[in-house]
Amino acid sequence: MFHLFRVFPVQKKRVALISMHNADFHDGLGEVERAFQGKKEGYFFTKITRRDLCLQTNAGPAAFLRSVCRAIGFFTRKAYGLARSRYIFLNDNFMPLASLHLGKKVVVTQLWHAEGAFKRFGQDISQPPEIRAREAAGNAKLTFVICSSESVAPHYTSAFHVRPQVLPLGSPRTDFFFRPQDITALRARFNEQYPQCRGKKLVLYAPTFRDDPEKDRELLSRLDTGLFNRYLGEEYALLVRLHPQIHADTRTLEGAVDLTAYPDVSELVLLCDVLVTDYSSIVMDFALLRKRCIFYAFDLEEYEKDRPFYFDYESFVPGKIVRTMPELLDEIEHGVLDLARLERFRAFHFGRPDGGAAVRVVDYVTKAPYPS
Repeated sequence: MFHLFRVFPVQKKRVALISMHNADFHDGLGEVERAFQGKKEGYFFTKITRRDLCLQTNAGPAAFLRSVCRAIGFFTRKAYGLARSRYIFLNDNFMPLASLHLGKKVVVTQLWHAEGAFKRFGQDISQPPEIRAREAAGNAKLTFVICSSESVAPHYTSAFHVRPQVLPLGSPRTDFFFRPQDITALRARFNEQYPQCRGKKLVLYAPTFRDDPEKDRELLSRLDTGLFNRYLGEEYALLVRLHPQIHADTRTLEGAVDLTAYPDVSELVLLCDVLVTDYSSIVMDFALLRKRCIFYAFDLEEYEKDRPFYFDYESFVPGKIVRTMPELLDEIEHGVLDLARLERFRAFHFGRPDGGAAVRVVDYVTKAPYPS
């Protein structure tokens, strides 16, 4: 259908935003859309999400029908919008890109969904040959790759491997944190929705996935919510947000607030006082805001065998590493922010962030001489 619609000319004011990372446009794609709208030049947008490709076969007739309608829209209306877009932006790999024959005047920009260079990704990790080849073919269609600082640009060049020009213009998704936000009103709304958190500091546990469904399902077993609440429950509330690729059953999660489906992770970053993670790039957001991070890395050696880092993990992360639940509780209660270490981490990954990344990206992409 895409190639059928390619008979129509590309429109200079049409933009396609492809969200494969389930951020629902509360990310760099949303910031880029905002920057285009700020130009007041009448741009048209086509939005494609992972949900467009998913049939909900086990969620009842109504949900199934909605997903069928989304799929039909993906293969018709959205294929038409994508085929006619002059500018295409992505926040993750979009495998169909490997097979699309784009017009010569189309500019494709990969924003990626994370900042900095933490764990290795893309062409820098081991993958099945067919996946690696398809990813590389998709990367070959990219015009630009955006990264958050000059320091991490070489790693993005390596991860995307092929033709795209890597531009250290800053991460558009961080612009949100530089705009004035009414934290008091945001917390009030949060307390209404989750009254058990009222009057407490918020600890966010946000682990990443393990590339092994069995290990993912075991992740929550390492979080002793009963112990947390016995020792810290009067002062702290424990929030849990799992990565989209973790399919653990959160219905068994007692003594913590499940925020896996919370629509905007940036709001949680603003609200939470302490982050507990392992190897997730959410650490970048907390470091940007100079908030305390604790690394519950109980399986570090095993994880590193499957997914190595760009740097030595233990000397590089901007916070205390703990291996057991008692150590974690003690660090939450008594730990202090190592500001000097955090500032080094922040400067390396972000340079000098200023909240203007999306405008810089849009200006560069729309004014660049490539392609003619």
